[in-house]
Parts: sequence; structure tokens; C-alpha cells
Amino acid sequence: MSRPGPFRLLVNPTAGAGRARAVASALRDELGARGADADIIEEADRAGTERAARKSLDEGWRHLVAVGGDGTVQAVVNGMVADDQPVAEDAVLGIVPAGHGGDYARTFGLSLPPKQAVGRLLDPTTMSADLGVAETTNEDGGTARRYFVNLAEVGYGAEVAHLASRLPRRLGRVRYLLAAWGAIRGVDRQPTVVEIRHGQQTVDLVDLVIAKGQFFGGGMRVAPRALPDSGRFNVLAFTGQRSQVFTLTPQLYRGGHLPHPEIREWQSPFVAVPEPAGRRVEADGELLGRTPARFSLLPGILRISV
Repeated sequence: MSRPGPFRLLVNPTAGAGRARAVASALRDELGARGADADIIEEADRAGTERAARKSLDEGWRHLVAVGGDGTVQAVVNGMVADDQPVAEDAVLGIVPAGHGGDYARTFGLSLPPKQAVGRLLDPTTMSADLGVAETTNEDGGTARRYFVNLAEVGYGAEVAHLASRLPRRLGRVRYLLAAWGAIRGVDRQPTVVEIRHGQQTVDLVDLVIAKGQFFGGGMRVAPRALPDSGRFNVLAFTGQRSQVFTLTPQLYRGGHLPHPEIREWQSPFVAVPEPAGRRVEADGELLGRTPARFSLLPGILRISV
């Protein structure tokens, strides 16, 4: 098996309060010291990152490395996949977390310092992973479609993402803690229709988690039974009081919140939330739209460097 490379590092320079830029430079230097070519492309927004990933593949690059948080990984993947097919069948995604989240990488054990990360990148071992597809409703009533890698949320988690997007990024992780506290007041437990493979359920919903990765919120193991290559989502419906997700934080970090009488759990290859309309939807920390929404999978479409 040939040695991987050359590598194109796709970086969000604002991720981790600027830490991503330093991590990318360290990666490039370490790759060069080990005889591997690498260059860096910086894009500060997801549309630019998506375009850069697509252009890289068109230019013949086959080892793309997302350096940043989960939003950066999502943007790179949306440039690597089009019309539910890989843009390049032999393309490999590397992930080096350098943002305040980096939760998708945790599922693969990829939260590593640059020198160790380079060792993983130069190892030809890859793993196939499923890709989520989110179809949400725009403010004008139209439909938006976006790929996601880690997990999506309807309800509380999306309100957290909404509030966090309005706070200064320089606050770092404190931004998400403030948003998590503020979202408690803005979320009501609502009767919500959830459609899964097993049928239709109506639950009094605070937060719905549709997971391929196990972690969210900077290391909380919310979906310990999620597997990236299972062909199914791990689906959790939090049905307690509106403060439930916040008050369960200590257990969530350990993955010790399950089983729980006020958390419903399923495994399903698709999830739909037809009503109520208007609940916010987020995926990988990025606001996508509102309900009605549907989530499906593209099994094994990603090749990830592990």
C-alpha cells in the first residue's frame, strides 16, 4: 500500500480563537520533515471552505485534511460529495481538530497533537463512514439540503447553536456555556411527531439528537451507541423538563445518562420531524433551517484517515 500524500490542509483561521492556523502550520512543517508535501488553504466561512475542497479535488488533490472544528469538517465534506456521490472515489478525508468542539474526531480517537496527527495521516489505514443528509425548511418555506458528519439536533441544541452564533467568538467555550444557559428560557417542551423505521412517535420534546458520532458540546458523550459505519442513526429524544439537557451535563460527559426514563432511544436509518413546524435545526454546530425536516444516510460514502 502506497504512502498517502500530498496533503491539502483546509483551515478555518478563526477556529479555536486562531489556534487552527497555528496547528495547520505545525502540521505542514511536520509533514515536510517526514518527506510529505503539504500546502494550506485558509477560508473563514463554510461556503469558501466547501468551494476550496471541490476545487482541490478538481485539481487532483486526493488527501484533504480539515483543520478546525466540526463546522470545518462539514464544509470540507460538502465539497467532497455532490448529488449523493463522491466527487472523487479515491479521495480521503483527514481530520485534525483545532476548534472549540472537534467532537466528530473524538469518535475516531483523532483528538491528537500535531506530531501524532501526522503519524495518523501518513498511515494508509482508512475507515468507511456514513454521511448524514439533512433536508430542512427555509424561512421562505423552501427546502434546503446539506450533508453533515457528526449529529443533528431539533429543539434545544439548535437554540444553543442559534444563541452561540450571536455571541463573540473570542469568548471561546464560554460562548457555548452562555448559550446553553440562555437556551433554557427559550425552549418549551412541545408535542413533536418523530418518524423512524419503527413507525411514528409523538413525544413531548425538549431536544432530538440524530447522531452518527458519539460526542457533542465539546466532549459530552451524548450518543454512546452511535457508530459511524452502522448504516443507522442513534436517535435520542429528551422528553423531560426544558432544563434537562443542561442539568444532565455531568452524566453526559461520562456517557452515563442512559438508560433514563425521560430519554427515548432508537436506531433508525432515517428520521423525519413533520410537525410542529418552525423548530430550529442544527447539524455539526451549524444552523441549517427549521422543521419540517428529514434526515437520511449515505452509507459508507466517506473514506476517513484513521
